[in-house]
Parts: sequence; C-alpha cells; structure tokens
Amino acid sequence: MNDIQQNIAERFMRYVQIDTQSDPFSTDFPSTAKQLNLSMLLVEELREIGIDDAFLDEHGYVFGTIPGTSEKEGIQTICFCSHVDTAPDCSGKDVKPILHLNYQGKDIVLPDDNSQVITTTEHPYLLERLGDDIITASGNTLLGADDKAGVAIIMELANQLMQRDDIEHGDIRILFTPDEEVGRGVDKLDMKRLNADVGYTLDGGTRGSLEGDTFSANAMTVTFHGISAHPGYAKGKMVNAMRVLAHFMDSLPKDSFCPETTEGREGFVHSTGIKGELETASVDFIVRDFDTAQLANHQNVVIQLAQEAIDAFPGARFETVVKEQYRNMREMLDQHPHIEANAVEAMKRAGVTPKPDLVRGGTDGSRLSFMGLPCPNIFTGEMAIHSKHEYVSVQDMEAALSTLLELVQIYEENA
Repeated sequence: MNDIQQNIAERFMRYVQIDTQSDPFSTDFPSTAKQLNLSMLLVEELREIGIDDAFLDEHGYVFGTIPGTSEKEGIQTICFCSHVDTAPDCSGKDVKPILHLNYQGKDIVLPDDNSQVITTTEHPYLLERLGDDIITASGNTLLGADDKAGVAIIMELANQLMQRDDIEHGDIRILFTPDEEVGRGVDKLDMKRLNADVGYTLDGGTRGSLEGDTFSANAMTVTFHGISAHPGYAKGKMVNAMRVLAHFMDSLPKDSFCPETTEGREGFVHSTGIKGELETASVDFIVRDFDTAQLANHQNVVIQLAQEAIDAFPGARFETVVKEQYRNMREMLDQHPHIEANAVEAMKRAGVTPKPDLVRGGTDGSRLSFMGLPCPNIFTGEMAIHSKHEYVSVQDMEAALSTLLELVQIYEENA
C-alpha cells in the first residue's frame, strides 16, 4: 500500500476497535456515552493535525475547521459529515479488524466464527475489487465501516490539506455526529455553530455512488382497544385486543407493501414492534417512499385494514398516530443543482466513474438538507453494512479521499 492508503487503513482500523453502538431505546443524547470515546479521540487527532478550533460540544458533536488557503472571496464553505455510531442490529463490541492484502476473489472465512463466510455469490461487488486490500471483522461483530470509513476519509482529508500548500480551497467544516443509526443524528445540532453553505455526508457504498435521493419517512402506530372480561364468563362480552391485532397483521399484503418484496424506488410499510395485552394491543410501523405524497396513500391502506379488523370484532376500536421522521433530500437538492454537479466533476477528475444512486433509507443529509444545508451522500466503500459480513476496500476509501481533494478545488475555481 502507498502512504495514503496506509494512513487511511490505520486510522480506520483504530477507530473501529472503539465500541460506539447507539441505542434506540435510550432517552439520553447521545443515546450511549461510549460514542464519546471516539469523538474525544477525533478532537485530539484534529488538534494534532493543526486544527486548533476542533472541539466536542455538549451534545456530542465534533466540530472543526480546515482554514481556507485561497485569497478569493465568495467561496462556499463546505461541510463534510460522518457519524461515529454503529448500528444496534449487530454487536459492535470488541471489533477485531482484519486486513486482507491483495484480495484475489476467494471466499473470506472469518476466523472467530468459521460459519461466517463472505462469498462473491452473496457479495458480487467483491469481484470488482480484485487486487484491492479488503478489511473485514473477525466473525463475531460488525466491522463499523458504516460510518467509520467516512470518519477515516474525512480525517485523512484534514491531514492532507493541513500539510499541503498546493491545493487552493475555501474554509471547510468538519462535523462528526452521534446517533445517526437511531435516527437522531442531528436532533441537537447547532446550525449557526456549524456555519456552512453546502454539505456532503460520507456514508455511501460502492465506488462512485452519489446519492441525492432518500426515502421520505413517517413513523406510524396503530393501537387496538378491546373489552376486558373475566375469561370464565367472557362469552359475548370479551373482545381481545391481541386477537384483533393478529387479524389485522395477517391481513397486511404478503407479496407487496413490505421491505421483503420491494426494491428500487418502491416504497413500503414495515412493522418494527408489537406489544399487547387483553384490553390494548399496538404495532409500530415505519412508512417509506421516495415520493412524499405516497406516504399518505400507504397510511390509508393501513387504516382501511385496521377498520376491517375492528369490523370483524364488534366492540373493538382503533386509533393511529403518525409522526414525520425525515423527507427526501431531492426536494432540496434540486434547488441547488451545482452541489451534485460539482461532486460528479470531482469524481471524474479523480478517475472515478460517477454512479448516481438512491438510498433506500435516510442519512443525516436527509434532515440537514431541510435544515438549510443541502447535503448529498458520497461513497466510502462500506458494504454489507449492519452485519458480520461488513467489509470495505482501502482503495475505495482512497478514491473517496481523492474525490474530496478535487471537490474542494472545484468550489474554489467556481467562486
């Protein structure tokens, strides 16, 4: 590996060994205090690089500024953002990163659990990365490339720009957020403190991917109310809310409408949790679609099926609660087309083929875009995320870094 590849790989492998798993059930912010262990380390490393204003705020956000080197006026201030937390879906404790040099296409058997095998059949992108240096976990945990690959790329960008005087650029803001994986990543972010004009999250997958579309998202809860009675004398009196809920769940479409049967630009309604007792039973859903207007249509299907369920159980009733979560950032990015155009040009200059893509989920950029910081998502190479098969190519991370180096110069040139 060359020096830059070594730097990125070493940073990344150091960061993933710090447990930063977030907790969707916590009411604290950040949801887990252990996320701050990495955030504090990042502040120390930024200051060592020479970024004197780097700091960790009271909510767990890391800020820093790479000072501009250009004398031009009117250069837009860019924010590069990644999140420090890892997903609660798979353990992030005691991650043991393994570097597989010069990958040649063989199945990767993870040593701590030989039943965990990363195959090109299940992960065909590996065949595009022959000759690359691949980093995996050891079989008992996720890796944490989502999104510590993004963190490592931004940190190495800061290192490069603070050392080099041959790259003209404006001020660049660095932002590392907690709790992205539990949907609260920018809940307490001070946008005035951030003070940027445009943003890019580093949280994407395959080399060249540029994601400007995310789902629009609502949370929906359906609660059924039954009638309690002593079970020994319940005939004609009892209405069991759990049975109503079961009838309702069984009526949901089985060959459409759900994540297991949708892809591309198709939306879905996904049940995420159930709880119940005799008098009250409820189910939580997430409702997703790239077309925001379709969310209401999906919710109406749920409401109609809930009505049919209580019709089948006279005396039962139901209620729904809907909460907005985030919206498709496309609605904001279309008002600022140069943001994606500059990223496309930067990739081309870096020798990367741009691949416009969409996110069947959300990112911090989804909400940042509606908070005044239009913010598409750039690739990092993170693959098979939220699983023990997670992996990343060092050369993909290097390609992302090269893209960012070109991107900051494009903003300077266009000022």
